[in-house]
Amino acid sequence: MFQINPKQTPPWQEAAMLLVLVIVIIGLFIIKLETVPHIPLILAVLTVTIYGLLKRIPFADLQSGMAEGARTGIGAVFLFLLIGILISSWMVSGTIPVLMNTGIQLIGGTWFFAIVFAVTALIGTALGSSLTTSATIGVAFIGMAEAMDLSLAVSAGAVVSGAFFGDKMSPLSDTTNLASTIVEVDLFQHIKNMAWTTLPAFLITFIIFVILSPNRQIGGTQLDQYQQGLSGSGLLHWYAWLPLVLLIVLTLFKIPAFLTIAASSLLATLTAGLSGSMGWLAIWKTWYSGYMANTGIETVDGLLSRGGMESMFLTISLVLLALGLGGLLFVTGIIPSLLKSIQSKLTSLRRLTTTTVLTAIGANLLIGEQYLSILLTGEAYKKIYDEQGIARKKLARTLEDAGTVINPLVPWSVCGVFLADVLGVPVLTYLPFAFFCMLCPVLTLMIKGDR
Repeated sequence: MFQINPKQTPPWQEAAMLLVLVIVIIGLFIIKLETVPHIPLILAVLTVTIYGLLKRIPFADLQSGMAEGARTGIGAVFLFLLIGILISSWMVSGTIPVLMNTGIQLIGGTWFFAIVFAVTALIGTALGSSLTTSATIGVAFIGMAEAMDLSLAVSAGAVVSGAFFGDKMSPLSDTTNLASTIVEVDLFQHIKNMAWTTLPAFLITFIIFVILSPNRQIGGTQLDQYQQGLSGSGLLHWYAWLPLVLLIVLTLFKIPAFLTIAASSLLATLTAGLSGSMGWLAIWKTWYSGYMANTGIETVDGLLSRGGMESMFLTISLVLLALGLGGLLFVTGIIPSLLKSIQSKLTSLRRLTTTTVLTAIGANLLIGEQYLSILLTGEAYKKIYDEQGIARKKLARTLEDAGTVINPLVPWSVCGVFLADVLGVPVLTYLPFAFFCMLCPVLTLMIKGDR
């Protein structure tokens, strides 16, 4: 995982029992008690610490393991803070509202399910949040489907598929940044490499939704309300595209993600200030507390009011706790012992990829938390990928293909519970139609080589 030397080598059976205990603790609190993941993570940290002390490992070594684990996430912490700034600055400059408005304008014709998928994918990429996309524009689409007597299961499947495409491919997404940071791969290289599985999954999913779509004209007052609210926000300007253009240009020139996001945020802030839409002091305050919309339309305000460094604190604390737990699992020899027991069997790319996929999916099923599926799987396997001479970008992509997009398909997961609540469609009802989410792990197993 980290540059941590285990202080013991327990039998794999003992290591497996303790890991199962940790998973049970986390799963019980998240699934059964429905607590935030932070509480069981603290309890898991205490459990592994007690185990280490019983094994006569000095507390100083255990503490060092936790600290070293958390240290590997410092890069992600700064990037997450900058992403919070980028979101708020893109809001106040009109960049994200313009992208949303463009997506809504695409609604037309007869390919309802396909358009729902495409538009949620576009907006999800702009927002970098699958849950925000689903809880806003996704709810509007579900309302339209209900009013038109269309299948809510297929509609919800299209919303979830599109939202998680955006969550997977957006440079604003915390899971995308987390996967690239944990595996130590450049963010934009990671996004580019994910295209090998994500774009085919997108095209196949779009075609399926075209086939499933009804042959009738669509429309609806809810989307009209969204568009009116966006127009009345005073944020729709031609120059709102400039921060996005700069982001794309710097990405093409392979400028590091931190510098690219910082430059785009500064341009967005400068654009907002010169436009006179807000005072300079108010704009700078959004960097911390986020942008607060006041269009007079509650649903639109909920869509636009987000961003800021403060909005990332929950994610940052979760990442640091999970990494600290990972450090403990390594310094106590638990994960090294388990990896050693299976390492001799991972002699090919296909076997290693399959094992990585099953581990990430298993973490989602047992724990129900996509962050932990990425963190624990990534840290557990990246050394093995190095020893096998396989590019780490392959691991980063596999983490997203089998970690990020699987979480909404688990009824007791964080994403599954949230989506079922806001969309009003049970997970097992929309699961057969979340084609994009199901295709990604299949395609990552089919792709050969270290692309």
